Amino acid sequence: MLERSLQRMTKQFWMALPLATAVAMAGCTTTDPYSGETQRANATTGAGIGAAVGAVAGALSGDGSSSRRDRALIGAAVGAAAGSGIGYYMDRQEAQLRERLQGTGIGVERQGDNIVLNMPSSVTFGFDSSEITPEARQALNDAAAVMQQYPETRITIAGHTDSSGSDTYNQQLSERRAQAVGSYLMQNGVSSQRLTMVGYGESQPVASNANEQGRAQNRRVEITLTPMQQQIQQQQQ
Repeated sequence: MLERSLQRMTKQFWMALPLATAVAMAGCTTTDPYSGETQRANATTGAGIGAAVGAVAGALSGDGSSSRRDRALIGAAVGAAAGSGIGYYMDRQEAQLRERLQGTGIGVERQGDNIVLNMPSSVTFGFDSSEITPEARQALNDAAAVMQQYPETRITIAGHTDSSGSDTYNQQLSERRAQAVGSYLMQNGVSSQRLTMVGYGESQPVASNANEQGRAQNRRVEITLTPMQQQIQQQQQ
């Protein structure tokens, strides 16, 4: 009995896979409104993946061929809505951050559904200091304004240093810098409940500490924006 059930589920999976693949491929590209180029977009890729998963899950829950087809289409629609909702939410936030932070020296990087703001110490803090520079304060004002528009994201602020000095001192400096950025965002209206501040000292370098160029890259604060997926999905409904 168990063997027959497994065989039936396997057959249903392979029957649903072409539909899932077609829906996923249809949702993985978009057209850049500025350049006119066709490219992959996080929102549409999320919709495609969600549609694929939903289609397969829907097909596996059906009994007859007609039921499998109907459930696959419903599953694809539900999955696409969930995937595109999160991707679109983060796409809009990323676009506004890039616009507001252009020319500040603060980098904006997309990592899947997450957005990472890379704040090098050269534009954020003075040497051996956790006092935010006036230029960085203006940039953080702009970042905070965008963050307030997108409350369904968690914000992790991580401080990093190079390997100069003792491990203990670098750890404390990284924590003070992360705390300084977090406190400043809170002063500018970002809820403390969304914020996590952490220091990593010299433990997570992104470049070699053997030369000044590499050490400069390692002295940084990273702000990672992560979507609260359940809340975003509820907001889209």
